[in-house]
Amino acid sequence: MAAEMETETDTTMYTHPELLLVADTVAREKGIDREEVLDAMEQAIQKAGRSKYGQEHDIRAQIDRKSGEIKLARYVEVVDEIENETTQVTVDAAKRRKDDAEVGEFLVDPLPPIDFGRIAAQTAKQVIVQKVREAERKRQFAEFKDRVSEIVNGMVKRVEFGNIIVDLGGRAEGIIRRDESIPREHFANGDRVRSYIYDVREEPRGPQIFLSRNHPQFMVKLFAQEVPEIYDGIIEIKSVARDPGSRAKIAVISSDSSIDPVGACVGMRGSRVQAVVAELQGEKIDIISWSQDPATFIVNALAPAEVTKVVLDEEANRIEVVVPDDQLSLAIGRRGQNVRLASQLTGWDIDILTEAEESERRTQEFAARLQLFLEALDVDEVIAQLLVTEGFSTIEEVAFVPIEELATIEGFDDEVAEELRIRARAYLEEREAELTERRKAAGVTDELAAVEGLTPEMLVVLGEAGVKTLDDLADLAADELVGIEGDEEKGILEDFGVTMAWANEVIMAARAHWFDDDEAPEEESEGADEEGGEAAEMQEPAAEAADGAGQ
Repeated sequence: MAAEMETETDTTMYTHPELLLVADTVAREKGIDREEVLDAMEQAIQKAGRSKYGQEHDIRAQIDRKSGEIKLARYVEVVDEIENETTQVTVDAAKRRKDDAEVGEFLVDPLPPIDFGRIAAQTAKQVIVQKVREAERKRQFAEFKDRVSEIVNGMVKRVEFGNIIVDLGGRAEGIIRRDESIPREHFANGDRVRSYIYDVREEPRGPQIFLSRNHPQFMVKLFAQEVPEIYDGIIEIKSVARDPGSRAKIAVISSDSSIDPVGACVGMRGSRVQAVVAELQGEKIDIISWSQDPATFIVNALAPAEVTKVVLDEEANRIEVVVPDDQLSLAIGRRGQNVRLASQLTGWDIDILTEAEESERRTQEFAARLQLFLEALDVDEVIAQLLVTEGFSTIEEVAFVPIEELATIEGFDDEVAEELRIRARAYLEEREAELTERRKAAGVTDELAAVEGLTPEMLVVLGEAGVKTLDDLADLAADELVGIEGDEEKGILEDFGVTMAWANEVIMAARAHWFDDDEAPEEESEGADEEGGEAAEMQEPAAEAADGAGQ
């Protein structure tokens, strides 16, 4: 075959201007580059050439971009040492055909026309279709990868097992998965649908465009289309919480004090918000004014319920909200929807109490503190009530508060204040001694007691739970101390209100001696080497002295 090909010297130049017309048409219809279509045609012709002359040959095809002429040729590489006789030739052999042949150069043997049979034509067509499809996929990915977070309009192509295939035009398809659609929303083939692009992935079967109608940002983009002030950046949507198809809350703020952000989003007679509601299948939307003050923001988020009091716990990121008794159901909402959305919107855990519940709890707390001061300080009820009323809640506060602050309480003087501090400190010392004795009786070691952050009360509880040494504590996981929400089994220190971060710090402190032990052998070996060196030095003079004595 090789000898036959080398003897054929006819230059293969066929004028096929219709190829350029076909390439232009395909490129225009598929929306891809003309050059990519011509490259696909060249590869198809190459494949047909190898089928005729042998797959082992390096057959290449070229289509003239102006005239449509097709050139088919075999390429042979000039090398010093032949590894493949079919595609390579030595320098000496090459110089017999071309005087100035050099290593790395290719000798080009033009090939005669190819008579495309039915099979060859079908093969060429498959190659072209495949390459064009690959180019089309690349174009689609390049187009849509930069359109993530945009709203697109499409037409429902088909519905498969609850997943909606959307025709986005230009032969591009997106998918709205069942969990990304609005509940109880139904589409039929041919329906127009608006959706939000939240992800575009390049996969072997082509680019996958993932659409959503229940994504929070879908609502944001809809408002941006309906409210010019949002599009212009005057009004900003700070956060969104949605229960798709049912209810949603959005928090807005205006950079222009003369523009009411809530009113602008609602529009004249609710025209703007109603346009968004209609697109979301009647989803009720609460538009809330955002505030930098967490308490104010949370009160606004719980609308339409009225709030009488809030108590923030910034460390735990939790807030207690007190509402009138008749507002409790409104604040919680159906199936807890209102408080859940408010929590998502603000990022705070919200506990709701009625005024009656809060009053009862305050009464219980007052009674508990009163009893604590009566027993610990051995004072009459009037003094104990004064301390509780002034906001004292623990014996430690009384023991270490400045005398001047205690003396300012009505009916107290410096002498009374000092006596209260002495009694409080005596109580704390007595309690600490008792807890230390209980801790030792429980078998808790002094090394564990020295871990920073553990109080005497905690040590007693740990000992009773079987945690008695540093290794016992080091072997625990943080959730064993803190507990898991919803789990019936409580954490060992859950009653002390410890956090997961605190538990991790304490456990890592207990594990510190493990790392010290790892370093110890090296230090000991170094010390041993030093001792060994000193012993050797001491032995040398002794040996010399013995030698002298022998002499």
